[in-house]
Amino acid sequence: MQALLGVLFHFIGGFASGSFYIPYKKVKGWSWESYWIVGGIFSWLVVPLFAAWLTVPGFLDIIGGTEGPVLFWTWFLGVLWGIGGLTFGLSMRYLGMSLGMAVALGFCSAFGALIPPIYRQLFTSDSNTLSAMFHTSRGIYVLSGVAVCLVGIAICGRAGMMKEKELSEEQKTASIQEFNLRKGLVVAIISGILSACMSFAISAGNSMGKAAVANNANPLFKNNVIFVIIMLGGLTTNFIWCMILNSRNRSFGDYTNKETPLVKNYLFAAIAGTTWFLQFFFYGMGESKLGNDASSWILHMAFIILISGMWGFVLKEWKNASRKTFVTISLGIFTIILSVVLVGYGNSLDY
Repeated sequence: MQALLGVLFHFIGGFASGSFYIPYKKVKGWSWESYWIVGGIFSWLVVPLFAAWLTVPGFLDIIGGTEGPVLFWTWFLGVLWGIGGLTFGLSMRYLGMSLGMAVALGFCSAFGALIPPIYRQLFTSDSNTLSAMFHTSRGIYVLSGVAVCLVGIAICGRAGMMKEKELSEEQKTASIQEFNLRKGLVVAIISGILSACMSFAISAGNSMGKAAVANNANPLFKNNVIFVIIMLGGLTTNFIWCMILNSRNRSFGDYTNKETPLVKNYLFAAIAGTTWFLQFFFYGMGESKLGNDASSWILHMAFIILISGMWGFVLKEWKNASRKTFVTISLGIFTIILSVVLVGYGNSLDY
């Protein structure tokens, strides 16, 4: 029953993550960097603080009593993850929801599964290393899942190239205004690699979660105090970059431009940012039931890819593409989900 609850919480979190970008499409007359950072203020500051205040008694005291190195590494991994989140937004901008999320999260799943054993191989005496994975059922499933994931990403990339060749510039931008396959694939790969740092950041701040439980917080919400520090790292990265873009593109005027629907723009950006954070709110609840290992992270990724793929079809991102192209992107998404299942199953086995 606990495992089923964990799966349900991960599904809700995946639905939130797979859907968060939709409100951004309602923002009118603003540059990307303007609505991204307005939404980000809610994603990385307002909502995490509110969630921690609501669910973790004395969360500020817990943070204040945490050792400096723990806070630093939790924040720094949040900074790296923030770069992944920044390029994740660019993936949606250039590729759309279905292709962008499939490629970015496919890489995220693969690297999230491989980095821990590689780290143990190089820097620790732990026996659960990359080379040891080739000699256990658990390792074979995980490595097979990573290989299948890369195949799925290649299929999705192929679908993107087919779409680019088939459609006119007007048709490409009808549903994705800034469609650019090459830029999109580059930022999606960067996003996928660095977004895996979220899982490591949660592990780095684990002592805060334990302190929250010791302070009578519900174990379901123990990660909310950790998220406060991780999200500050994400805010650091995204705020600096968006301010640079505001300056370079002379778009600071967006925030007060009365020729745009200001109230609606702020509202939709806030909704997008809040929805985005909910993925981690429910991820934390799912993790509390299943454990913070690769299985939780992989399961979360699978649901996001599934939901975002569905939204991509609903929003007609593949409208006017040939049946062959549509089948190809569907096959690519299915292959990545299969890879996630393989990795998740492998991580459920004993070493």
